[in-house]
Amino acid sequence: MLITNPVVIGISGASGSILAKETVNELLNREIPTVVVCSNSARLVWQDELDEPFSNMLSEWREHPLFQDYGIGDVGSPIASGTYRTRGMAIVPSSMNTVASVAHGLSGNLLLRAADVSLKEGRKLVMVPRETPLHSIHLENLLTLSKAGVVILPPEPAFYLKPRGINDLVSYIVNRVLLALGVSDDLPTDLQYSGE
Repeated sequence: MLITNPVVIGISGASGSILAKETVNELLNREIPTVVVCSNSARLVWQDELDEPFSNMLSEWREHPLFQDYGIGDVGSPIASGTYRTRGMAIVPSSMNTVASVAHGLSGNLLLRAADVSLKEGRKLVMVPRETPLHSIHLENLLTLSKAGVVILPPEPAFYLKPRGINDLVSYIVNRVLLALGVSDDLPTDLQYSGE
């Protein structure tokens, strides 16, 4: 079944798998059609960081009627074409390799091609880069993307909200991603943390 007008989520091999997991979960909780493409290195990082195979989460997501996924090498999938309408794309998290590839128009796999399609079609593209410190090449690539209209959304903690743990920090970033994609307008300035 083809999901219509979805948000596309690309998951690259940067650290921060929990951000990807909770972004997809939140989209599906809000009944927003969602398509996921995950790199091979992201699957390895997922296992390392979350102590579960990516395939387990994928099986759970596939139970939702508004979810679809495509393999990293499936460049014939709908999201590789500009004629397939989407609400936009977020790459959560984004490695510096992905940042550099998108900044220079390289599209050697489906994740990169979907990002390239978002740019060429003038759709929203949000990237959550995970690296520190940043050297001048990283910064130049991020500036190139920003000039092209990409929202650069580093996963910076909102310390002023007095987070009580990692779940609070993740929730804040996920809500910022949804806000940047235009699929949410309910991020309060006094975001209430769970305290768990």
